[in-house]
Parts: sequence; structure tokens; C-alpha cells
Amino acid sequence: MARISIPGGEGLERSRLWGHAPDVAKGVGITGKALYTQVSLDVRVREIARMRVAQINQCHI
Repeated sequence: MARISIPGGEGLERSRLWGHAPDVAKGVGITGKALYTQVSLDVRVREIARMRVAQINQCHI
């Protein structure tokens, strides 16, 4: 459940949220695409790194 008010509608909450800041959403999309297509890390190593970051930030994995 979101802690901020996100307008109702169809689609994922994150999609509706990014709709309020399209320029930021575009930048996040470009960054995400680069991280997954242009990084030389092996897929398994990258996922282990993501899991470790989540653990450090006390996020549920």
C-alpha cells in the first residue's frame, strides 16, 4: 500500500505515479535500460549485488 496518494485508474501504481513526472520517468527508464543492456556484469553477479543492496537496506527479498 502506498504511503502517498496515487490517483486511481488502470495499470500499476508505479506507472500512474510516474505519469505525474514524465521527465523524471523518462530519465529513470533510460537509466534502467542502460543498467540492463550496457553493463558488462554477468546477470547472476548483478542479481546477487541487487539482493545484497536490498539486504543492507533492510528490504524484503
